[in-house]
Parts: sequence; C-alpha cells; structure tokens
Amino acid sequence: MMTDPIADMLTRIRNALRAEMTSVRIPNSSLKRAIAHVLKDEGYIENIAEATGVAHPAFEITLKYFEGQPVISEIKRASKPGLRLYRGRYKLPRVSAGLGVAIVSTSKGVMSDREARRQGLGGEVLCTVN
Repeated sequence: MMTDPIADMLTRIRNALRAEMTSVRIPNSSLKRAIAHVLKDEGYIENIAEATGVAHPAFEITLKYFEGQPVISEIKRASKPGLRLYRGRYKLPRVSAGLGVAIVSTSKGVMSDREARRQGLGGEVLCTVN
C-alpha cells in the first residue's frame, strides 16, 4: 500500500531526470494528472499522454531538457500526510523569489501559486518546483 501517491509521483520524476530519461510513466489519478497539467502550463514538462500497453491506468509525462540539463532542478513535496500545509492567499510561498512555482490545491482546483494569488484563493500547498 502506498501512503503518499503524490510523493511517489514526484520521486518518479526526480529519478527519471537524474537518469536522463525522456519520459516517465505515472499511475493514474485525477490529482496527479492535475499536478502534471500545472507543470505543463508552467513549462516544466513537454507533454502528457495516455500510457499504452499497460495493465493499470497510467499516463506518461515527457520530460523537458534545455541544453542537456533538466528544466526542473528541484521538485519537493510540501504538504505531507502527517503534516498538512495550508496557506491563505497572502501567505502562499514564493519559490526562488518568484522564479519557481508552488502547486496549490484550492477550492477551485489545482493551480500554481501565481494563479491562486490572482484569483484570491488559498489552499493546501502540495509541492514546490524550481
């Protein structure tokens, strides 16, 4: 049994980047897919596609590299099952002075910290990306 599927997803991405893989397969869930869409919208990954030829539902993330280096230098889980991290709209973290992004689960869905501030929403800070 997996206790933290989001941490598993982030670890799969980290390991694939270290191994210089072009893509990584992630077990499917609506929350993980929403996080992947935020990563794509922010320009950290290339593409999201359905994984084919697998027994369990999954999707595949195509990783993005620039001049041989991964675009994602650090991806960390912020809120954990044992310690949830909720922040209001004025207390949302600014990652690397605005150069990175925090992914937030709000009442209007999963979005970046910039989008949450723009809409005046707070929520659970899921992870941070540089």
